[in-house]
Amino acid sequence: MTLGLTAPELLNRARADLRMGVPVVLTEGDAAAAVVAVEVLGAERLADLQRLGAPVLALTAWRAATLKVRVYDGDLVRIALPEQVDAGWLRALADPQDDLRIPMKGPLAALRTGDAALHRAALMLCKAAYLLPAAVVVAVGDVPGLAARHALTVLPAQAVAAGLADAPVMRPVVAARLPMAASEAGRVHVFRAGPGGEEHYAIEVGRADRGAAVLTRLHSACFTGDVLGSLKCDCGPQLRAALAQMGAEGAGVLLYLNQEGRGIGLANKMRAYSLQDQGFDTVEANHRLGFEDDERDFRIGAALLRQMGFSAVRLLTNNPRKIAMMEGCGITVTERVPLHVGETPQNRAYLATKAAKSGHLT
Repeated sequence: MTLGLTAPELLNRARADLRMGVPVVLTEGDAAAAVVAVEVLGAERLADLQRLGAPVLALTAWRAATLKVRVYDGDLVRIALPEQVDAGWLRALADPQDDLRIPMKGPLAALRTGDAALHRAALMLCKAAYLLPAAVVVAVGDVPGLAARHALTVLPAQAVAAGLADAPVMRPVVAARLPMAASEAGRVHVFRAGPGGEEHYAIEVGRADRGAAVLTRLHSACFTGDVLGSLKCDCGPQLRAALAQMGAEGAGVLLYLNQEGRGIGLANKMRAYSLQDQGFDTVEANHRLGFEDDERDFRIGAALLRQMGFSAVRLLTNNPRKIAMMEGCGITVTERVPLHVGETPQNRAYLATKAAKSGHLT
């Protein structure tokens, strides 16, 4: 009988805990730490953490660059916190919305010695939970006792890194016929990433030949563009143009991945939009938030295609990263089909930034 949690289940539980503001205990060898995401950290829980030991703030190197903090750990920085720190001050370090109004938040003392593995795993978990990549980390002992007294999730830092680095296993959930404007012969396939993971969708237009290269669009969810008709991006027009082209050709597959805001989630995307209103471009905004240019995992698209029996595509894209990912995952890209639609005065600079900084083809 196996009733205990598997590693992927434990990882998803930890992500859910962080989103609720509940600490998670991470372990690495003989070391252990209670970690909590700054974004959802309240005064009472911060006081509880301070009673456990000396809190350390973990931020990504991108966020540290904005705060002008010296980085000694490569991709992250560990900041020793003053005794009188409060949750509001921590959020100001994590969230750049007030950086221009309150540019000086220091002095901030970055730690130079010690292992950063637990802090790195904490930031990975924050990103996976679509929270700002900022965590309070407190070294703890008696992990079994602490976890039992407070019903805390415990997992090794190595399991976090391995679980998030592994290619997601996509499990088919259901498929059903859906007549659409693009084609009356439409079918929606719903997949789920492992146990309790995100759901992603493959929309089959017409009846595609599994033995031929199918016209395919790898499209990341964009609530503002796809649903609201945002003029700040070209996502909505690209979605509709791709479906229309598939309908005109009689067959195609739209892979609709729930990776809003290039993988940072809708809330963080709105934070990035707020920064763009201050004059930062789309890449600079992501960096000020502490994220990479693009946090998406395009391997999901290849996994969906394999599940559906496709091995070759004609890819509707301007993004060479998508082509490289498909090829790297064993899906042959026989042709890149350009998709240049939806330019507006409001998104012209955004499209130029994607071309200049993210390598998008024009």
